[in-house]
Amino acid sequence: MNITVIFFLGLIIALVGVVPPGLLNMTAAKVSLKEGHSRGIIFSLGVCLIVFLQTYIAAMLARYLSSHPNTVQILRQVAFVIFVLITIYFLFVAKTSSKPEIEDHAKSKPSRFFQGMFLSAINVFPVPYQAYMTITITGFGWFSFDKMSIITYCSGAATGTFVMLYFYIFFFDKIKNKTLTSQKNMNYIIGAITGIVAVSTLINIVLGT
Repeated sequence: MNITVIFFLGLIIALVGVVPPGLLNMTAAKVSLKEGHSRGIIFSLGVCLIVFLQTYIAAMLARYLSSHPNTVQILRQVAFVIFVLITIYFLFVAKTSSKPEIEDHAKSKPSRFFQGMFLSAINVFPVPYQAYMTITITGFGWFSFDKMSIITYCSGAATGTFVMLYFYIFFFDKIKNKTLTSQKNMNYIIGAITGIVAVSTLINIVLGT
């Protein structure tokens, strides 16, 4: 398969996966609003590095995951716990900080990069998502598991993730004077989103879907 096509398949699939407001894109917007575009972009680059690695792992484990659904179930259980903890933090802990501006001076560009890596690493959903999508496009004959195809696909996935994160940075910059983007409301938004994700994950665990 043409590597250009594989690259854009990875880009589009990752783009679709990051379109819904979530922890990573909302945090990228929040960092950009508080500290400027450069910090938001540095955060996003950290996210994309982990996305590349997660997509690579997903491609390697695609066949295994397809024949062992219990593995995906375990990942969902871990993700549920993580998102519950994140929800509690943003709804009940982060808003109580009396001097949030201290964070602005404490966080350097490298620390934002590693923060992006960390938050992306605890977001395990790209692994089963990309594994499923890799199996799907392989079934259509659009992808093969040779080294070049995998690297190209992973590069497209990282690029697609960055494009969507930058869109969120750009969009929230345009509405930065609105009440929606205040410090407290941004925390509430992130907490509400992760709470919804946690509930939907719990439903999937209970139903076994």
